[in-house]
Amino acid sequence: MKLEKYILPILVYLLLTSCKNKQVETYDLVILNGQTIDLATGKIALQNLYIRDGKFVKIETSGNSDPYKADETIDATGTYILPGFWDNHAHFRGGDSLILENKNLLPLFLANGITTVRDAGGDLTSSVMQWKKEIAAGTLDGPTIYTSGPKIDGPDGTWAGSLEVKTDEDISKALDSLQALKTDFVKLYDSRISGDAYLKTLKETDKRGLITSGHMPFTVTLEETVDAGIDAIEHLYYIMKGCSAVEAEVTQMLINKEIGFWQAMPLLLEGYQNSTAKATFALLKNKNVFVVPTLHIGETLSYLDEVDHRNDPYLKYMGKGIIKTYQGRINGALNASEKARKDRKELDHFFGTLTKSLNDAGVKLLAGSDSGAFNSYTYPGISLHKELEAMVQAGMTPLEALKTSAYHGAQYLKKDQLSGSIEIGKQADVVLLEANPLEDIRNTQKIYTVIQNSKVYSKDQLKAMLEGVTR
Repeated sequence: MKLEKYILPILVYLLLTSCKNKQVETYDLVILNGQTIDLATGKIALQNLYIRDGKFVKIETSGNSDPYKADETIDATGTYILPGFWDNHAHFRGGDSLILENKNLLPLFLANGITTVRDAGGDLTSSVMQWKKEIAAGTLDGPTIYTSGPKIDGPDGTWAGSLEVKTDEDISKALDSLQALKTDFVKLYDSRISGDAYLKTLKETDKRGLITSGHMPFTVTLEETVDAGIDAIEHLYYIMKGCSAVEAEVTQMLINKEIGFWQAMPLLLEGYQNSTAKATFALLKNKNVFVVPTLHIGETLSYLDEVDHRNDPYLKYMGKGIIKTYQGRINGALNASEKARKDRKELDHFFGTLTKSLNDAGVKLLAGSDSGAFNSYTYPGISLHKELEAMVQAGMTPLEALKTSAYHGAQYLKKDQLSGSIEIGKQADVVLLEANPLEDIRNTQKIYTVIQNSKVYSKDQLKAMLEGVTR
């Protein structure tokens, strides 16, 4: 009888142990003991991350790990983990002769922890679409690319490959074309498009449920643009216009062709009014319009007449064809009048102040480098980090700046259910940093590991990838 007393408990224990062993979970990748940064709150938690099929399937506090099997395990002790960076404004362009040079730039993004890029219009759409497929299939190393395809502009637009619109029929055909290409958003440009065609295009994209971003012809007001349904505004010229008490008068002068774009700038800047700006910020926030400041390229281009870039570390990664495209902006800066140079630098300084004001007012910002051919010395990859630095230098906190990359990027493209934060069910594209970026934004460059599209890139692999970029 005494022996029988112990048999049942032993059998129960053996049964439970057997069941537990059968329930050991398997994962593609497990990241242990990393300090994850919640971009929504700035809180840091010591956690284990479990990844299967490229998504987070389990997240738990470190030290509470259940038995598991994994194809790969990373000890992330001492590192800081956040979603892979997004560059929310870059370009792949320059014509067929620069296809290979553009493709060679893809590793520069990954080497800088950038797992997603928003291609804001170019003339290499078929190549970009092919790269997207190869990256998704894992046969090409590069960031996930969301692209607008060709830009929409007016007749004889500045950029090659743009879709020209003038009539209602033109607008329908252009949008039909972009939808057939399955682009991720619509990019509008302002070199030749009429104010009427611009607003009609925005209203039509809104009817079709398409996401938009763009410049804005100065022949319309910012309020008209927002009311027509734009989702994101690229660059701060257009925001400044809407913050000026003389916007209506300057707009009419442009309609009358009395002045041009650059002649309008000092007038608008002089007319900046806090009460007008406050109303504009409220409009942008209430309509959920994102703004892309592009501060780094603004500073770079504003000082082309003073800064010698010949020894830039990243210049060696640029192809000769791309470097050749830099000359246009360089010549423009060197040949500009003294007043034009002074005005541009004053404007650049003001844009830093405007960026902080927008952020303080609750307008959602997007970090974008504007890197690509023709944009002199604004290099893919590293320029995104410089953009985050510029935001902090303007007065934003490191956390606020970090939000403008993946966190806001995913929201703008309506991908926030899939990525942009570290949560169960979301895409497991992450970057592991060797130092805390909340303490110093420059720590975003201290990259230990990048995980993108289920691939793990160690520090050594990233270094080799960078060294392998050839002209």
